Amino acid sequence: MDLDLYPALSSLTCFRPYALCIVLQLIYKIRTNRSHIIMKILGIEFAPLDVPFERRLQTFAVFQWTFSFLFLGFGCLFLFLYVLIATNYYYIPLLYALYYYFDSQRSERGGRRINWIRRWKIWTHFANYFPLEIVKTTELDPNKNYIMGFHPHGVLSVSAFGNFTTEGTGWSKKFPGLTPYLMVLAGHFQFPLYRDYFMAGGGVAVTASSMTHILTKNKSGQALGLVVGGALEALEANPGQYNLKLKNKKGFIKIALKTGTSLVPVYSFGETDLYLQADNKEGSFLRGIQNFMTKKFGFSPPLFHGRGIFNYTFGLLPFRKPVHTVFGKPIDVPKTECPSQEQLDKLHKQYMDALTLLFEEHKEKYGVPADHHLNFID
Repeated sequence: MDLDLYPALSSLTCFRPYALCIVLQLIYKIRTNRSHIIMKILGIEFAPLDVPFERRLQTFAVFQWTFSFLFLGFGCLFLFLYVLIATNYYYIPLLYALYYYFDSQRSERGGRRINWIRRWKIWTHFANYFPLEIVKTTELDPNKNYIMGFHPHGVLSVSAFGNFTTEGTGWSKKFPGLTPYLMVLAGHFQFPLYRDYFMAGGGVAVTASSMTHILTKNKSGQALGLVVGGALEALEANPGQYNLKLKNKKGFIKIALKTGTSLVPVYSFGETDLYLQADNKEGSFLRGIQNFMTKKFGFSPPLFHGRGIFNYTFGLLPFRKPVHTVFGKPIDVPKTECPSQEQLDKLHKQYMDALTLLFEEHKEKYGVPADHHLNFID
């Protein structure tokens, strides 16, 4: 039942004799129907009072991840500086700085995963919130290495994190023998403490040297999750749109050829439904600012909103909508030390064709209309 309180509250000053009666009626309705009531105040839908404890745990799990992803890096940096400058424990950040000096390249050398952190129960609650699901279309040989092209980026790449850096969706059971990594911007690993937390789940820097190191040092069983569209594709993350920045993305194709690594197209249905963005069509003033900042600083500043902790209308938490991440069939790639442009173009087209086929085969099952198709853009 929807309950819009605003008209009732606005009438109190005009009809004082009825004010107490209205309030008592509202209290009675809330107490007797509270498992079904969604209160609406000034257009904001608030969560029911009787939310199952399991759903509260799920919301908390997503809340801690969202705010960690958005703010923990800077929070750790400010704490680091505060302890250094304003307390008598300045030697702690100094010791950490010494450790960082010798460890700064760790994110380029396979990271430092801690499996018990990947298996925290909170990640199961995180995955169940939406829920997130891994969908296999074929078995993957653990005696091979894989570059898994993840699409689309979405606003925060929620399902990429949930699938590749946690056991919340059961990666080790779905793909036994494969060690997952999530390639992210190197800037994540410049924040004290936060860098270690990110690496613990399997996060590594998205650079050519980082990818090559993992694929060549370890002979088999490595799965690199690469969000191919990058930061600019986040600006295309709108419900009902399927724009992928893939036309000129050939760096990962070159690495696959040089290392003889199989390519796996991956499409996450529902990723772009988790947030709403401000209107930022190409050519708009807002989009111009966003494109400039992305090219200048390496990240995109989308203006987005989801839901809140206690409301369904506005906040920074993603909407509670299902996300199905479909892993396609691998494309075996012969090792080529010095690939020609023709070989790059051929494999790139083969990859785009495989991704298109994956999307077309599964789209209607996951709510995409039959007349909607992938749109590859520059």
